[in-house]
Amino acid sequence: MSSAAHPSPVSVVGIGADGWPGLSPAARRAFTEAEVVIGGKRQLDLLPAGEVTGERVGWPSPLRPAVPGLLAAHAGRRIAVLASGDPMFYGIGRALSEELGADRLRVLPHPSSVSYACARLGWPVEDTEVVTLVGRPAGTLSAALHDGRRVLVLSAGAATPGDVAALLRERGFGPTRMTVLEQLGSEEEAYVSGRAADWPHPPGDALNVIALECRRAPDALRLGAVPGLPDAAYEHDGQLTKRHVRAVTLSALAPAPGELLWDIGGGSGSIAIEWMRTHRSCRAVTVERDEVRAERIRRNADVLGVPGLRVVRGAAPAAVAELPAPDAVFIGGGLTAPGMLEACWAALRPGGRLVVNTVTLESEALLARWYREHGGELVKLAVSHAVRVGGFTGWRQAMPITQWSVTKPAAAPAGSEDVTSGEHI
Repeated sequence: MSSAAHPSPVSVVGIGADGWPGLSPAARRAFTEAEVVIGGKRQLDLLPAGEVTGERVGWPSPLRPAVPGLLAAHAGRRIAVLASGDPMFYGIGRALSEELGADRLRVLPHPSSVSYACARLGWPVEDTEVVTLVGRPAGTLSAALHDGRRVLVLSAGAATPGDVAALLRERGFGPTRMTVLEQLGSEEEAYVSGRAADWPHPPGDALNVIALECRRAPDALRLGAVPGLPDAAYEHDGQLTKRHVRAVTLSALAPAPGELLWDIGGGSGSIAIEWMRTHRSCRAVTVERDEVRAERIRRNADVLGVPGLRVVRGAAPAAVAELPAPDAVFIGGGLTAPGMLEACWAALRPGGRLVVNTVTLESEALLARWYREHGGELVKLAVSHAVRVGGFTGWRQAMPITQWSVTKPAAAPAGSEDVTSGEHI
């Protein structure tokens, strides 16, 4: 949208549960001088009609797709937008910034619910994990659950505390102490506490934040913060990249914040799931042709805290034709399908990483040809486990894995004419 359509910056003003009395003089002026005030009904009701005389416009639902049209409908008028707390912290400020550009916004933040909650609890803000469940499934919280950590959950409504308590019990964190803080910053502030295992409180005020002091039950499976989760963390039918190989594979894929992974031949989804667990902004698409396995991947992703994992049903390479270009590709199945490597290599962004694991001699020969053509690193991974042998202990070796990893150069060709895919499996 051009700046000519909006001669005056759009004011984005944070407001708290204390309403009009809690606003600064500058924030009040933004509303009293506005010709149009846009916000949610609850927020609009906090503004006094006698002092704020501009046209009041409620946000439609869904909100994000409506932003461009709503701004265009009031082009040329002085606009003030209401936001809860800090507009740039999980607020409408992000959507407006993306639509108009930062130079077209005048943001006046209010203390966020996180700041209020930490102030009431005596928690340092910088040491507190924040997870929002506004517009997100409850499973999003799972990745933040670690024994001894403090987590603040931005609630989606009155039912969220009960949903969080149920999830904590399911994930083995029933001993966690929960505190629900309602109407923070207003004269109606209220708090209730209890353990997730026997959460006793009915739904209360819709405007709430949930504070968690995480405690893992003694018999619950411990999940670390780095790749290589226990195999027992996954529901699977044997199609699972095992723990030690998975850790090496994620190291070769080298996820960074904001990057996108293609996981070809998802199996149980472990590579894509642990890619996304490295940072909340990491994204992944897993391609799996088997319907039962695809549903299993979705369940694993929800349990392990990355319900945003996209699962594509179908066989690669045809199934990846319309996907956004990846920053990294992992091929764990179907390597010898005609055109598989060519399609993945062509789609990979310059500087992106391709990692392939295989166990068959035929696939290994294919990787050797690509290794000669494109370089990279070709390694053999062998893992042995100690097992009982009568009254003694011996080693049982798992099937060795051949792994090829390579970084695509900036001027890399799309593929090689003399490198063929071999037979379809």
